[in-house]
Amino acid sequence: MGNLLRLLTGASEQDSKDIFLDFENATPTDQEKGVWEVVNSVLENAPSILNALKNYGGASEEIRIAIGNPRDDELQELAWKVVLPLVSKLKLFYQYSLELESIVPQLLYALCVGNEQVETRLGQKQALAKQFAEVLNFTLNFDDLKMTNPNIQNDFSYYRRTLSRKRMAIDDIGGDDQAEVSTEMANRMSLFYAHPTPLLKTLSDATTKFVSENKNLPIENTTDMLSTLSSLCRVMVENAEIAQKFENEETKFFVLSVMVGMIILYDHVHPVGAFAKSSAIDMKASIKLLKEQPHGSVDAFFNALRYTTKHLNDDSTPKHIRMLLA
Repeated sequence: MGNLLRLLTGASEQDSKDIFLDFENATPTDQEKGVWEVVNSVLENAPSILNALKNYGGASEEIRIAIGNPRDDELQELAWKVVLPLVSKLKLFYQYSLELESIVPQLLYALCVGNEQVETRLGQKQALAKQFAEVLNFTLNFDDLKMTNPNIQNDFSYYRRTLSRKRMAIDDIGGDDQAEVSTEMANRMSLFYAHPTPLLKTLSDATTKFVSENKNLPIENTTDMLSTLSSLCRVMVENAEIAQKFENEETKFFVLSVMVGMIILYDHVHPVGAFAKSSAIDMKASIKLLKEQPHGSVDAFFNALRYTTKHLNDDSTPKHIRMLLA
């Protein structure tokens, strides 16, 4: 998928820049290797996490029966035993979100540090740009699966209510040790799963924190990187000559998910956000591109833009942009 793309940064060809980025085959240079290996050790677990979330069936039936028969101890215990291993999975997902949160600042610093133009930095660190794209693609997929599975919050709510009634520490209950969740962790998990797009919120918060904690790094280094990658992804799909080289539809939706993820992060860290007229991101073109996709195929991307961005409802957002996302 490596392509030399001309990204328009203004109204004329004089206001353009060329950038080459390979999202498929980029391999780490010696300069990238240290950060790349740390990030790779986390990303290599992403497919199994996503597969476990896809196959999360929940305990809705057992919980329904237990709630309907509150005096039947056997049914209460049956529901509890079914819920415990599910909570173990939810704990695993949450812990993985913490791992992702820990690698985001490392990726951002590596991609944003330096006095070079943004296209030069990205060209020199293509393997890290590819990993950043993979983090965002995983994030949107994770949040879509979570948002469309009400069993996750229902199971965890039942677990917490039942645990409270038992009035004892989880390690005294005799369940699977892997399902144990401390009160403190249960509180943090509850806040995590209560958000409609928990992983996007985690990454957005991590990116905002990165900018605030790295005062010596110009904010433009971060916002330019995010807007350039977003524009790059948009052009890759818009350009018919490039798009036809995609091996399958999955590749195209990978690129679109990265575009949306970059927009959301940019909106959280840029002072006026992604939707204002002065934004470096062409929101009208980005939304138009999403609307051109098959009906229903990009609903998750629209939901992410509606519910996870920060500045959509600001007065500075043009009305036609708000209408496009209505």
